[in-house]
Amino acid sequence: MIKKVFLTFFVLLFTSCVGGSSNDSSNTQIDFRNEMRKFVISISEYAKSVNPDFIVIPQNGVQLITENGEPDGKLVEEYVKAIDGQAQEDLFYGFKGDNIPTPLEEVNWLTSFLDRLVKKGKKVLVINYCWDKNKINDAYQKSYQKGYISIATCRELNCIPPYPPYPYNKNDNDIFSIQDAKNFLYLINPENFPSKEAFLTALENTYYDVLIIDAFFNGNLLSKEDVNRLNVKPNGARRLVIAYMSIGEAEDYRYYWKDEWKTNPPDWLDEENPDWPGNYKVKYWNKEWQSIIYGNENSYLQKILNAGFDGVYLDIIDAFEYFEGKSNK
Repeated sequence: MIKKVFLTFFVLLFTSCVGGSSNDSSNTQIDFRNEMRKFVISISEYAKSVNPDFIVIPQNGVQLITENGEPDGKLVEEYVKAIDGQAQEDLFYGFKGDNIPTPLEEVNWLTSFLDRLVKKGKKVLVINYCWDKNKINDAYQKSYQKGYISIATCRELNCIPPYPPYPYNKNDNDIFSIQDAKNFLYLINPENFPSKEAFLTALENTYYDVLIIDAFFNGNLLSKEDVNRLNVKPNGARRLVIAYMSIGEAEDYRYYWKDEWKTNPPDWLDEENPDWPGNYKVKYWNKEWQSIIYGNENSYLQKILNAGFDGVYLDIIDAFEYFEGKSNK
């Protein structure tokens, strides 16, 4: 990172980094971490101006909470204030592959950040990828001991886990905020459900306190009526329904995608993710991309708000690592 004294010059030259349209993602004048923080903060501010109770939960990239990206670094208070929780994949299982324990050094590094968020009153959500029953039990117990809520699920995120038969730490009470939650379901790929009705029925018959789902089914936005159905647990108690939204990659199956981008991509569209075909890295500090995500009636976030979701789950927060890697080559 360059020193702060040089930033004023580059801000003027590149139109304040946020919304800069440079084609060269390796430009070292861009503070990729801070651009992601500012993006998340702006999303949160916009959503909470519409609904003050709206929940914002980023996934991964937990090192953004400190100025230097180290567990003992100074907290970035504005960023921490903007989020209501933090999700972390592979905390205890899944870092090197499903059912494989995450190395202890990695666990300790991540939990050093996550524990600081718990102390700040933020809810930590953990996703472990494992299917062996003993490992599932171990993953839930370790999360519970840390004060986190968790799910042990399939990597494809297309299933309601068959074990345990009821959510771990099942709770019959009303859930009005993420702090009330004792468990959650993370299911953003509904490919195993033959219809929207089958999908909604399966979810509304579960006892999870929080459902994290895609806002769209087969390309069609879920309606407010659909979300209201899911807001009710089988015992009549209220729960939260939170919509997934990727902000660090563009997806070629989304409503905003234009076919010509494959051959004539906009300046902000970067390389395709080799692990997830159809997903493309984006220069997330670019205003054109950000306007797709929030700030106007046709934006992704506005569609989520209009559908009555209780919050948004922000993915590819750690996109800054990709651009840092490119700039260091």
